Amino acid sequence: MTGLSGESALTRFSVNQMTVKQLTLPELTEACVRLGVPAVGLWREPVRAYGVEAAARLVQDAGLTVTTLCRGGFLTATEPARRAQALADNRAAIDEAAALRTDTLVMVCGGLPEDSRDLCAARERIADALAELAPYAAERGVRLAIEPLHPMFAADRCVVSTLDQALELAERFPADQVGVVVDTYHIWWDDRAPAAVARAADRIFSFQLADWTTPLPAGVLNGRGQLGDGAIDLRAWRERVDAAGYAGPAEVELFNDGLWARDGVEVLAEVIDRYVRHVR
Repeated sequence: MTGLSGESALTRFSVNQMTVKQLTLPELTEACVRLGVPAVGLWREPVRAYGVEAAARLVQDAGLTVTTLCRGGFLTATEPARRAQALADNRAAIDEAAALRTDTLVMVCGGLPEDSRDLCAARERIADALAELAPYAAERGVRLAIEPLHPMFAADRCVVSTLDQALELAERFPADQVGVVVDTYHIWWDDRAPAAVARAADRIFSFQLADWTTPLPAGVLNGRGQLGDGAIDLRAWRERVDAAGYAGPAEVELFNDGLWARDGVEVLAEVIDRYVRHVR
């Protein structure tokens, strides 16, 4: 399957492990090889359960590239002990990313701490933590990618809600150390996001894809729509990141109870088809 340029339609395709979380890591790698998928984004919890070094060998032996590791972050705690614990966990995440030979750790930076309603102060605590973590990551060949999340997650998951806010944090650090994730599900609604993509340029460390479908499920966290089923012009966002100079993977990350209830290999084949039709 090739496009006008002659390159494979899946050259830049990556599947995030959570899209088909019903598959074990060996099942996922086998399915990727069988279906021609060149790359995967991994999550810390299933990787740690399998064993970090064993997971690294498995994906490498299968010839797969690890595009990202999810996730670091949750850096907004005010209590010293909890803050120290968060920093230690992020250093561990960086070490795991290095072991998996991925250069990108996705950072979901954390929501408001229980004792505060101050969004600006929470973002400053994120900046302070990044100042400690970025040099540690750079020494290990890992970049920190700040992911802005839709504003509905600001209270409990991420006080960084827009790409502009993510860039304001990232731009305090060298461009090869701290950058951003462009995730269609989280930023598609923001009319300033296209300009922010252009501004991001060499700070786009990851491009992730999911569609926005309505009505949202009761558990909105698992409401990411299959590509092409919702309101987002996915190809337009791919063209925007391309125009900004991004030439890296397009990673499909779907949290969707309906997809998880189906056969995982069947879902992966469907995701590939939707990617070719709606993104490529």
